Order: sequence, then C-alpha cells, then structure tokens
Amino acid sequence: MTETSSEHHVISTRDEYLDAVALLERGTGPIGIDAERASGFTYSQRAYLIQVFRRGAGTFLFDPPAIGDFRELNDALADAVWILHAASQDLACLREVGLDPARIFDTELAARLLGLPRVGLGTVVEELLGIHLAKEHSAANWSTRPLPDAWLVYAALDVELLPDLRDKMVPLLAESQKTEIAEQEFQAVLAKEPKPARVDPWRKLSGVHSLRGQRNLAIARELWLSRDALAQHLDVAPGRLVPDASLVAAARVAPSNKQALANLREFSGRATRTEIDRWWTAISTGLTTTDLPDTRVNGDTLPPPRAWAERNPEADLRYKAARAAVTELSEALSIPTENILTPDFLRRVCWSPPAGENAASIAAALAELGARPWQIDATAQLIADAFVDARQTTPDTDSPAS
Repeated sequence: MTETSSEHHVISTRDEYLDAVALLERGTGPIGIDAERASGFTYSQRAYLIQVFRRGAGTFLFDPPAIGDFRELNDALADAVWILHAASQDLACLREVGLDPARIFDTELAARLLGLPRVGLGTVVEELLGIHLAKEHSAANWSTRPLPDAWLVYAALDVELLPDLRDKMVPLLAESQKTEIAEQEFQAVLAKEPKPARVDPWRKLSGVHSLRGQRNLAIARELWLSRDALAQHLDVAPGRLVPDASLVAAARVAPSNKQALANLREFSGRATRTEIDRWWTAISTGLTTTDLPDTRVNGDTLPPPRAWAERNPEADLRYKAARAAVTELSEALSIPTENILTPDFLRRVCWSPPAGENAASIAAALAELGARPWQIDATAQLIADAFVDARQTTPDTDSPAS
C-alpha cells in the first residue's frame, strides 16, 4: 500500500489494517489523528471512521466497525505524540477501540492558549497555515456505507494538516511562555475521568422544567425510558425517533386514552404513529405508578449568579470582584477566561470560601476541585485579594442607620 493509494481508500479488513500499522510504525514524527462519529443520527457515540496521518507513511482511513480492535496500532504508535483537534471530543470513542495515547498535542486547546479569536479547525488552519479547509461534511452521518469520496477527501485533510499546524504552534507557545501551560492542559485532557452517569437521565429532556406536577413528571420519565430503550435497540438518536418537545407535550396533557394521544397535534410523526402502543403503555405506567419523582432535584448545583445578590449577598460581592480580576488576567495573558480557570471552580470558591479566605486555602480548594497547577499559581492570590476587596465593600448591617 502506497501513500497515494491509501488516501481515499477505507481500510476494512484485518490484513489491510495490519499492513497499515506496519507502515505507520515506520513513519516519522507525531501522528495526526481524528475520528468521525454519527452524532444526531445514531444512539451510540462510536467512531465510524478513524483517520491517521504520519510523515513517511501517509494517510490511512480505517473502518472501526469492520476492524474492531486497534490495539496493534496503539502499540505501534505508543511513543509518538498524537495530534488531535479538540481531543476531549474524540478520546472516548478512540479508547473504545483500544486507541489510548500517552501524549497528545491538542491544536484546539493550543489555539485557545495562543489567544486566537476562533478555534475551529478550519479557521485555525486558515489563520496559521493560510489554507482554506472546507468543513461542509462535519455534521454528516458517518455511519453511511459506502462513504462518499467527497467525505473521504474531507476526512483525510483533517489529519494531514495537523503536523504542520503543530509545527507552527510549538514556537508560538514558546514565544508567549505558554509551553508548560499547554503541557499541563494536554495532560489534564488525558487524565480527565468520564462523567458519572446521571441519576435521573430523563431529566435532561429539553423542556421538562416546564412540567409542574409529579404525575406529569412520571409520564415524562416513562416516555423517556421507553424512547431510550427503542433508540438503543435500533441504534438511532432518540431525538430522531420522537423529539423532546413531543414527549414533553404528551406529559403535560396526560391523555386519558390512546386515541387522545394519537390526536395530540404535537405528538405526530412516523415513529409516534407506528409505535403508538409503546408510547401509550409508557403513559399508562406514568398515570398509575406510585413511584412519583420529586419536583425539585437535590444536588450540588449552585444557584445562577444572577440570583446571588438576593440569596447570598456576600458571595455575590466576592464573585463579582474575583471575576473582574480573572477577566483582567485573561486579557493580559490573551487566554479566554474559561481557560484561565473553570468558571464553576471560581463560582464554588466564591459561594463557599475556604477557611481563612487566603491564597493558600484558596489554592488548596482549587486543587481539590481539579484546577491545574498553572491555573492555581495564576489565580489563587488574585482571588484572595478580590475577597479582601469584597469584604471592604460589604455593607455593615450591624451599624445603626444614620
């Protein structure tokens, strides 16, 4: 297999795959790697195409469902730096097939740290390499077989430019004294644990917050569970079967019989008609169950900052002062505020400040939350100083009125 012959050919057999592994192992330098999923089309978030480029070897397009296990490729490239754009989006599906890098360079994160105004791959490539990279197939259904050649050209370009992009970014990071910052950020992406499964995943239904009664919530829950089971069985994105808005509308109306459900204007569509018995069974369960969900969810979610002034005035003053300080630092370093410090971390130390409210205790609290060392070094003292300023502006409610 030559570099040119592999360009638009999808590798789908073990023999071809092992030949490609041997060629990639003999290549030089870091690899560019990307994965295409079928988000919005399929239930699973698996990779339906994996693209790999390495200088001296070429570009290889792999069919993960056909190949299955990629451990040989992972072992062959274990010592190489893997270049990805927005690595956090692809690591899960890569790891699912046995591809688990030890070192990465994330061009999207690097673009953020370099202060580029837009960080999509197409705009970053155009900004730094002067090449226009069309992104018209980014939202395509990559579970399609066979894949159109135009899609394959697009997929190949996504990885072929990544080593050149890294070569351009490395000296820019060094010039701006952000090399160590970037390394910490890349390592944090690799080390990040997957989010735990939600206790009540049905509550992520768009619009469920508009349902007031426990019975209505029970119907929404049963409809969501039924739709999710069918979507998983068919490997179809749940929203393509029945939109969230239709489920919420049915839960709000709580129809008393199957005909009333069928007549519901918002509850129309192919899957709603062909599976009407399924949906009515779910609604019937919701109408009769004694397991009624709470209308309020207890958790560790903080109130929105706009409500702080009334609910926790001192926290509100701390947050406003600290946020202003972090914003000023963001502008000085040309790094977005959300990359200077995760916004939720800042809100949490402001809402419930650690004992002492000094730089050391704030640093410990930020470390416990998961902030990187460079973030702690950059912000702990700033936040402590902001807390001092906030205390000085707190109204003295104990003093007599003048």
